[in-house]
Amino acid sequence: MSIQCEVAVKAGAGAPMSVFERYLTVWVFLCIVAGITLGQIAPAIFQAIGHMEIAQVNLPVGLLIWVMIIPMLVKVDFGALHEVKQHVRGIGVTLFVNWLVKPFTMAFLAWLFIRNLFAHWLPADQIDSYIAGLILLAAAPCTAMVFVWSRLTNGDPLFTLSQVALNDSIMVFAFAPIVALLLGISSIHVPWDTLFTSVVLYIVIPVILAQIWRKALLGKGQGHFDEVMNKIGPWSISALLATLILLFAFQGKAIIAQPLVIALLAVPILIQVFFNSSLAYLLNRAVGEKHNIACPSALIGASNFFELAVAAAISLFGFQSGAALATVVGVLIEVPVMLLVVKVVNSSKGWYELNQEN
Repeated sequence: MSIQCEVAVKAGAGAPMSVFERYLTVWVFLCIVAGITLGQIAPAIFQAIGHMEIAQVNLPVGLLIWVMIIPMLVKVDFGALHEVKQHVRGIGVTLFVNWLVKPFTMAFLAWLFIRNLFAHWLPADQIDSYIAGLILLAAAPCTAMVFVWSRLTNGDPLFTLSQVALNDSIMVFAFAPIVALLLGISSIHVPWDTLFTSVVLYIVIPVILAQIWRKALLGKGQGHFDEVMNKIGPWSISALLATLILLFAFQGKAIIAQPLVIALLAVPILIQVFFNSSLAYLLNRAVGEKHNIACPSALIGASNFFELAVAAAISLFGFQSGAALATVVGVLIEVPVMLLVVKVVNSSKGWYELNQEN
């Protein structure tokens, strides 16, 4: 095991959730209120921000997205990829659920609920956009918050690190094709060049910049790296909240007209979380993985890289789209739902280990 991986193992048992992380749902709700209010009071300001674009990329949002994503990616050690072989079965379950189950089940749930069961209560011109947002939400596995969920379940930190590094590597190549495939199946057209641009802007470039920054920080010692990480820790969530204020300033009229939309969009997201976490948890037990491997595997299968989803939705469909709103609903319910999943896997440890060989 490398020195950097040993440090990551020690860090994995680190501090509990920060105030920002624990009360993310509260902050998101306050952003909803603030965004809607400001959008009604000063619509001209937000319209001006909305028009600050180059090649369909909104510059203020693009900057905020980078501030969101890059600090998270700095924490990812791609050198941990060689550790994948230590838990092949758990990694296999993670990859199966993340890439072969999760995006496709979400596409099905979106079709079932949004296009069919809930269609009468939703604006007809936004149905496709809502479905697209849900697909974007499910197409990228969680990168940052999964470290938090893993700590809360006493998950193996090295396994958590290696599965995040592997998922991020796969995401560079698989995100666009999977999104394009599922949108195509759902009869939603998105230009390939626009989707490719989103991947380059919000995955490839941030990964490269983050790893360059990571190498530079570690070159000055682990203490310096930890100090900088602590300082920039609030950047990601602060940038996310600022983006949400902008988004809800544009979405305000639609939400005031149809407040039920948020609740309806939450239904397929909730089902997806519970289904995928249960599937990954049970599959890990079936293949004989330890509980501290099953937990992070189940949690990464249930949570989403919602920062990327929000960025891609805004880039592809715009601030006022149903896609952007659907991804934000994912942000709104992420923390309370994942804390419930954490509670379930922790409380079921005795059952999980029953009759298992050590």
